[in-house]
Amino acid sequence: MDPIFAFVITLFLITLVSLRYRISPFITLIGGAVLFGLLAGMTLDATMLGIIAGVGKVFSAFGIIILCGAVIAKLLQEQHHIEEIVADIRTYVKNPPVIAGMSGYILSVPITCCITAYIMLNPILDSLEKDRAKRNVLLYLTAVGGIISYAFVYPTPVVIPLFDAFSGGMSPLLFDAVSIPLSLLVLGGVLLYFRFVHPNAMIPNGTESKITASEISRITSPVPHEGIHWRAWAPFIAILIAIPVAVLILNLSQISMINFIMLVGAITAIALASPALRAPGLSQGAKHAGLIIFDICGAGALGFVIVKSGFAQDALSQLTLFIPIILVPFLLAALIETAQGSRVVTAVITAEVLAGSAVVGTIHPLPLMLLIGAGSCVVSYVTDPFFWLVQRTTGDDIKTVVKNYTLPIALAGIAIFLFAVALEYLVFR
Repeated sequence: MDPIFAFVITLFLITLVSLRYRISPFITLIGGAVLFGLLAGMTLDATMLGIIAGVGKVFSAFGIIILCGAVIAKLLQEQHHIEEIVADIRTYVKNPPVIAGMSGYILSVPITCCITAYIMLNPILDSLEKDRAKRNVLLYLTAVGGIISYAFVYPTPVVIPLFDAFSGGMSPLLFDAVSIPLSLLVLGGVLLYFRFVHPNAMIPNGTESKITASEISRITSPVPHEGIHWRAWAPFIAILIAIPVAVLILNLSQISMINFIMLVGAITAIALASPALRAPGLSQGAKHAGLIIFDICGAGALGFVIVKSGFAQDALSQLTLFIPIILVPFLLAALIETAQGSRVVTAVITAEVLAGSAVVGTIHPLPLMLLIGAGSCVVSYVTDPFFWLVQRTTGDDIKTVVKNYTLPIALAGIAIFLFAVALEYLVFR
């Protein structure tokens, strides 16, 4: 069968199974890998070997990083450090909607999961706003802020596979020098969107909630504390300090550096945790990390089988006959995201498919990575597990969740897409 038809059929069935049965993405993606391999003319043995290789490749790349992020998250949560971090942010930012968006944006990167950051911040936002409509706006902004940083800031599990596949020796600092200001600007645009759509729910300047940082800490933490909660920030500070040590002193490669700095952050969190919380934190963090990493491994399996089938060479050459090559990474990522709903899975599969294709040699690495990240944001709907989590926690109907979650993320993706296209044509050509 033509690889394009095999690809479309596979994505359609993955979508159908995901919506109808809500089973683990790992199962649907592995099943999709088997189906695609057989439809594309591969033998069952070659397909299974491709699945095994894809799983191993992704696990080796993400296993340590995601485990460390999950352990840090669980230990911070158990010791009420997340509440203290939010209280510290509130010391300098008084507007609750800005606090919500920035908290999701900041925590999603070191925790390595935007959904985990959202779950951890959910009860804290209840202490910031008791009115249901205004509280729900905070929840939406937390989710959208987390997704924006998760899709565009290095090093997250979305950006790492793109950087490994396409960077071509480019420094991660250069990428973040562009992506961080850009993503913060887009987050600011999202805040303006909410101010326009929900003028009554967005608290105007000068009339915001009078809960102080110390009161937030008193509500959520056993021991009130004035000033910056350095203990809560310690794992993140350790990660930042470890970066120049890894690069300038230890001369580590990029892949080694990411694993090293996350290990430093996790060890710092473990060392500072109370003895009673260390073992439970490690155990629960490992369980949560396992759920995340296996879903990503399923994506690696499907992506590797797709590449081994010759899809990248045959299908992409056909696609570029009908659409401009600048649109290929964006549309491919959007299609994959629509089918299975995970941005990490989208990044892994898109990186596998495009690596070594004509697209890589035509588009500069920086806009290329931004295009794929933007594509992963344009359709966050029923196949997206985050969509249903937000719907459950807000209690809103589907139409309202689309307006407050799907649409602002899509607008953010379109804004990044336009910037990436302008960057490619105005700067790199």
